[in-house]
Amino acid sequence: MNTDTTFAPLIELSGVNKHFGALHVLQDIELTVGRGEVVVVIGPSGSGKSTLCRAINRLEPIESGTITIDGRPLPAEGKGLAALRAEVGMVFQSFNLFAHKTVLENVTLAQLKVRRRGRAEAEAKGRALLERVGLASQADKYPAQLSGGQQQRVAIARALAMDPKALLFDEPTSALDPEMINEVLDVMRALATEGMTMVVVTHEMGFARSAAHRVVFMADGRIIEDRPPEEFFSSPRSERARDFLSKILKH
Repeated sequence: MNTDTTFAPLIELSGVNKHFGALHVLQDIELTVGRGEVVVVIGPSGSGKSTLCRAINRLEPIESGTITIDGRPLPAEGKGLAALRAEVGMVFQSFNLFAHKTVLENVTLAQLKVRRRGRAEAEAKGRALLERVGLASQADKYPAQLSGGQQQRVAIARALAMDPKALLFDEPTSALDPEMINEVLDVMRALATEGMTMVVVTHEMGFARSAAHRVVFMADGRIIEDRPPEEFFSSPRSERARDFLSKILKH
């Protein structure tokens, strides 16, 4: 999985800064994610990982610097921003499914409203994607009838329904019970193998080792290391990364 393939740039961040009050949460971020590349972002709590992920599709506006997707600057607002969010899907920690809609309705709604697909086409695509994430039999249930792992797989299917150029995952397994984590990671590994461009904020080091092309280690709002996983895990260069790994890999 971890090869030295050169990827054409799809997501580019240059000189990106973001504050929350006095807290400088993103400091001069430089990051390029290639088409078909899987970049896993790790680091201690409060290091800026989730803010970085959310900035890529402007869920968090930045104060300075540039972000481009497929060569185009990130739109500030309006229809351009809505179009971008269809191109760059987001999977959240907390699923964010519509509780009053069935699983199939959750996966078809944005197809109808944003992609303007016909209902028959949207439902056919939705059912195919639910099959892909192992949930074809759950199409007519409501989110509350599913386990957390199943809900997160529905959220992934919903994101895929938009035919995105890239997917952003913001700690997608952190709200799950341990026995449900692998069912979500298995879907993500399959997407990685199929060539989906992915930026994944996670604490799952096994996924980082097995599925990432690069590991980005953040601390104090900065990117400290950006290296292939086998290099990062076997010989971290920074004291911060060594300290982080010594704590997280003990357990």
